[in-house]
Amino acid sequence: MQRITQVIKVRPEKLAEYRELHRNVPRPVLDRLRRSNIANYSIHLLGDRLFSYFEYHGDDLPADLAAVAADEATQEWWKLTDPCQEPVEEAAPGEWWTGMQQLFLME
Repeated sequence: MQRITQVIKVRPEKLAEYRELHRNVPRPVLDRLRRSNIANYSIHLLGDRLFSYFEYHGDDLPADLAAVAADEATQEWWKLTDPCQEPVEEAAPGEWWTGMQQLFLME
């Protein structure tokens, strides 16, 4: 199992909309994530930054993430959520959600 953490900014004027969208994530979007071996997915807010965490239980993360990105329901979902977000300053060119480095883990 891999623990994946990422960060992105939420546009302050879109925060209420972003919160509302996540009160009712479409079932097909959640089902696609599960079929892509993703579990325990959460998003947290601090100031204008969103932090995501999920556990990946598969063998080919790039392929499973590509399946998520190719999913029609997910693409429609992203049309709603993407305008609420913007990459952090630390993001590489073209990067949306930016990966974070784990420094500590207690199991």
